[in-house]
Amino acid sequence: MDLNKIMPEICRISVEAGNAILGVYEAGNDLGVEYKADDSPLTKADQASNEEICKGLDLLDPKFPIISEENKLCTFEERSQYEHYWLIDPLDGTKEFIKRNGEFTVNIALIKEHTPIAGVVYVPVTEELFWAIKGEGSFYKKGNEAVRKLSCNPFSKKESGLGIVCSRSHLNEATSEFIEQFDSPNLVSKGSSLKFTTIAKGEAHIYPRLAPTMEWDTAAAQIVLEEAGGKVIHAETKKPLQYNKEDLLNPHFIAYGNLVD
Repeated sequence: MDLNKIMPEICRISVEAGNAILGVYEAGNDLGVEYKADDSPLTKADQASNEEICKGLDLLDPKFPIISEENKLCTFEERSQYEHYWLIDPLDGTKEFIKRNGEFTVNIALIKEHTPIAGVVYVPVTEELFWAIKGEGSFYKKGNEAVRKLSCNPFSKKESGLGIVCSRSHLNEATSEFIEQFDSPNLVSKGSSLKFTTIAKGEAHIYPRLAPTMEWDTAAAQIVLEEAGGKVIHAETKKPLQYNKEDLLNPHFIAYGNLVD
């Protein structure tokens, strides 16, 4: 399978999904907000984006199973047999979408066994597109601008003024304690998977996530960051995040740019 051949299609699908989101975002105040069993919000835009992505991925060759935040989840017994599958979050940052601050994304990842091997993150409001293939590098394009390769900034934890990315919606005591170990950190507030891409662009250094996330929240942005020279590790074991676990809840993790110490 040549991922370079299908990557343009994955990017196109993400942009079409983004356009579907903007159709709801720009239509007025009726976002169709509902709440799922876990109290997380769901809007018309989540559903429209999901339909666009699933339709597009189903037309690709080769065809792989899809795990999406907005689809009914199959049994672990079934999905544990998947060698490759698509893992998608049609609208990451639904709370940011409802707040209308523009900080929401479309996320599509291809997983091989337990590891992301390709990913796309698209930001509909700013037309920013990030993509990566394992071993091939990470790339960025905004609107009609030229494509550029992404590279994280090298840094040491001992440096003063490091950029530490925080969630607009989640800043708990554990995260505050983590931040306190650094000298005069510069806190960068971002929503959704933009927390990863900000590091991949070299605009910040560390993203501690000491609060719940799901596998579809991180997979696409993880490969984008890793291919830019960063890493995403379990906060306790220091090992890379694993995917297609029986429980799709992620452990707490830390995302780093190019850490050199």
